[in-house]
Amino acid sequence: MTTAFEARDAIVPLSSAGDLLAGYRAGPDAAFFAGPTGTLLAEGVRRAVPDPADVPEALREAAGELAADGPVRPLVVGAIPFAADRTARLFVPAAVRWAPPPAEEPLLLLAPPATGVVAAAAPAWQQQPLPAPVLYRAAVAEAVRLMGRDPDLRKVVLARTLDLTSPGGVDLRTMLSRLLRRDPHGYTFAVPAGGEATLVGASPELLVSRRGRAVVSNPLAGSAARSTDPVEDEARGAALLESAKDLAEHAFVVDAVRRSLAPFCSELLVPERPELIRTAAMWHLSTTVTGTLADPAVSALDLALALHPTPAVCGTPTLAARELIGGLEPFDRGLYTGVVGWGDASGDGEWVVTLRCAEVEGDRLRLFAGAGVVAESRPDDELAETAAKFRTFLDAVGLEEGK
Repeated sequence: MTTAFEARDAIVPLSSAGDLLAGYRAGPDAAFFAGPTGTLLAEGVRRAVPDPADVPEALREAAGELAADGPVRPLVVGAIPFAADRTARLFVPAAVRWAPPPAEEPLLLLAPPATGVVAAAAPAWQQQPLPAPVLYRAAVAEAVRLMGRDPDLRKVVLARTLDLTSPGGVDLRTMLSRLLRRDPHGYTFAVPAGGEATLVGASPELLVSRRGRAVVSNPLAGSAARSTDPVEDEARGAALLESAKDLAEHAFVVDAVRRSLAPFCSELLVPERPELIRTAAMWHLSTTVTGTLADPAVSALDLALALHPTPAVCGTPTLAARELIGGLEPFDRGLYTGVVGWGDASGDGEWVVTLRCAEVEGDRLRLFAGAGVVAESRPDDELAETAAKFRTFLDAVGLEEGK
């Protein structure tokens, strides 16, 4: 497959992923995005785009402004929130640098952990869960009760947060470096989240990519925590692949992806059974859906908006699940379980589901994690799943939840 950095018109000469990471400076005018097809660093704001509907016009205007500088295709980068009535954090950057995928740079991935405020401040972190574990269990139990009364409500994803606070603040580049090494084949990002906040994450889930007329979506649903014991770890993966509950949860998501993409594609291939994939913290059920666009004018962002939100982050049916989330979650998700990535003026792009992420502002780091609740769910199991998903960031700062 042609990688993103090979297919792009680079504004400056190609760099390495390590160079781009070293050059990243957190702020409202910078974004870093790395995945299996390439790495980008966007700097400067040519145009802010708070409404995704305005992206095509913003790219056309930017293309006209850049025409005098040569055949450079502008792009948009950033994040779209979970709720449709919230402001998107998208912008057309003034400059973009591209590099190969981080997984192709063994020296970057094998280097010792970067030193900085994150490591030094680890013992000083204060933790505050929202909701408290007992209340999260109660919310899961209430969702299960409501499903028993309403057979049309088949799944809802309930999330919780964990606030970490340290007087030493957060070293974002150190955190990004650790996230890259932890899951080099996933999608690692840092994008503006409004004001002085930055959204940082390492998502395993590709919502959709488009290269020419080739479309790929990789929905994940159904999870199990990894184990440090190799035998137990393999057993957990094998059990997940045979779990009736998790297979049903996964099928909800794959069916939704199929129905959302089918109107746009002349051909759509959906495997009959999921596969197992692993991150450093979790096993996931995974299905790779591939298709061919019927209309080449449909962009990657168009497809992402048609897919968002999938049952993997919301539930099914969507409207009922959204309403239940609003009633049971005592916080605003913001950009969590939204969409993050990039798209260019030709319509190509790569958008991932905003998972395994945290909002960073000053000395506060707010972690997010959710679990898919179905009729067979048990509150303790769903709480344990969210705790396992917090591991991505807790490991980065050397903490155990609740310690």
